[in-house]
Amino acid sequence: MNEFELLRNVTIGQYIPTGSVVHQLDPRAKIIAGGLLALGISYCNSIVANLLLLVMILRIVTLSRISVSYATRVLRLAIPAMAVVLVLQLIFLGRTATGAVYFEWGWIRITQHSVQTIIVNILRVFNLLILTALITMTSSTTELTHGLEGLLSPFRRVGIPAHEIALIFTIALRFVPTLAQELEMIMKAQASRGAPTLSGLRFWRPDTLARAYLPLMVPLFVNAIRRAEELIAAMEARCYLSGSGRSKFVVLHSKLIDYLVIGFALSVWLLIMFFPWPAISDLVKLLHI
Repeated sequence: MNEFELLRNVTIGQYIPTGSVVHQLDPRAKIIAGGLLALGISYCNSIVANLLLLVMILRIVTLSRISVSYATRVLRLAIPAMAVVLVLQLIFLGRTATGAVYFEWGWIRITQHSVQTIIVNILRVFNLLILTALITMTSSTTELTHGLEGLLSPFRRVGIPAHEIALIFTIALRFVPTLAQELEMIMKAQASRGAPTLSGLRFWRPDTLARAYLPLMVPLFVNAIRRAEELIAAMEARCYLSGSGRSKFVVLHSKLIDYLVIGFALSVWLLIMFFPWPAISDLVKLLHI
C-alpha cells in the first residue's frame, strides 16, 4: 500500500448511493441493528462465531451493492497498528495464559490460549471496522443525524440535548475522510520538502516516530480547527438555531422490513451470547468423524 494513499482507504464516513434495499432501510433500524451486532462482536470469544459474523457482514455488503474489496480497504490502515499490538500480546500474554505450550524461550511463552485470544481480537477488529464502514456507506450524513436524533428524542425529558448530540456525532463522522485527505496532502507536502517518510522509520524507535509524526499532527490539528471555524460561520450565516423548537422537514417512518432487521440483529446477538460455540479443534474433530 502506498503510504500517501489515505483517502482511498478510509471508507468510514463515505456515502455510496447504490439504491439497494439496505440503503432504503430506516436509519434508526440500521443504527439499532448495527449497535446490537457491535455489542455481540465485542462479547464474542469464539473464533467460529467471529468467522460466521465476518461472513454475514460481507454478505450484507454484497446486498448493499458495494464492492467487498472497497468495503475492506479500511483494514489496510488498521493492520500496522494491530500488528504491533498483537505481537506484544503474543509475547506477554503467554506468560499468564493456560493451555498447550507451542513455543517457549526464556520469558517468552506462546500458548494455545494466547494464540486463540489474538485470533479472536483480529476478527473482532475486522468485524467492527467493516460494520461501522457499512453503516456510513449506506446512510448519508443527514439520515444518520435524523436517525440518531429520533433514537435520542425520548431522553429529552431528562434534559439530554438529542439534536445537538446527533449533530456533533454526524459532523465528527463526516470529518473522518476530510481529515484523511488533509493528512494525505500534508504528508505529500512534507515529503516534497525532503522530510523522512513513515515507511523508512522503525517501530522499535519511538523517538524517531514521535519526531516524524509531530510535523504531521500539528498542521492537521490547525486545519481541523480552521475547518471547524468555517463550519460555525456557515451555520451562523444560515441562521441555524438548535433546540426543541426546530421543525423537521424529514419525518422518518418505520416499515415492516425495519422491524424484521432489528429482530434479526437481536436474534444474532442472543445467539452469540448464549449459544455454546465449539472451539476450532472440536469442530475439526467433528468434521473428521
